[in-house]
Amino acid sequence: MGDRANFVVVREGGEYELYLSRFGAVGIDLDLLAGPAEALSLVGRLKASDWWLDDVHCQGAGLIDLGRKVLMLFAWEGPSAVMRHRAATLELLREAWVGWDVRWMYDGPAELRTYLGLDPGHVRDRENRIFVGPLLEPGDEELADPEPMVAVVTVGADRCYLLANINDHPVREGAALLDRLAGGPEHGVCQVSADAGIHVDPLRRRVGWWVLGASAQAYEMPQRWPGWTVEFWQDRWEEHVRMGAGRFQPPPVDRERALTEVRRAAERRREARPHP
Repeated sequence: MGDRANFVVVREGGEYELYLSRFGAVGIDLDLLAGPAEALSLVGRLKASDWWLDDVHCQGAGLIDLGRKVLMLFAWEGPSAVMRHRAATLELLREAWVGWDVRWMYDGPAELRTYLGLDPGHVRDRENRIFVGPLLEPGDEELADPEPMVAVVTVGADRCYLLANINDHPVREGAALLDRLAGGPEHGVCQVSADAGIHVDPLRRRVGWWVLGASAQAYEMPQRWPGWTVEFWQDRWEEHVRMGAGRFQPPPVDRERALTEVRRAAERRREARPHP
């Protein structure tokens, strides 16, 4: 996976500056934990660019609107994209950016462009391709990782599957997802710390899904499930636990421990950063 990110600074008059970082996506959340002044300093060291990364190649992004005091971000990797650290990271960001409106961009770079009043289609995959991860067998080596890159799929009240969470979210498959799951390896109860998930109720024709990173066209998923009711839970994986009838039981999150671990990670990153 690459490490490219776009940054945007919106000045008080409404003019914006676009920057490209070739090595700034992983850890973008930790960098922003330094607060507005340091974040602006870090962005200012980048070279201004007119290159908007697209849905496929943009691994992270940040927008700092100085006039409206809005901070927007998303990342595919880092503590903000890990279940154990997600809430703690956002809590610490709001502390570091007190008085600012901190928002997550679930639609990735397209949401950034929409905020600026620009055409989101400019960063869409023009071929509208869908690349979803394979089904994982029980005992797959990926599941031995404490923070595996997996998407949890529960169907009705009695089925649970795990997919490698690489590339696209399985919700983008639409109802064809059910055909792909048929006869696939079931996991009984999914007890992993996942970073994405979807619950499908075939009887009521209802879908609920969530993600800790971003998913292209996140707010357009009902179009992929015609005749179904689709609810986007954003990062509220607890909704999946509630609707999954006991099939999704992720490890509990220790808030205080998570806050301590994220603070330490941010400190280590600042110490390792080369001084100008």
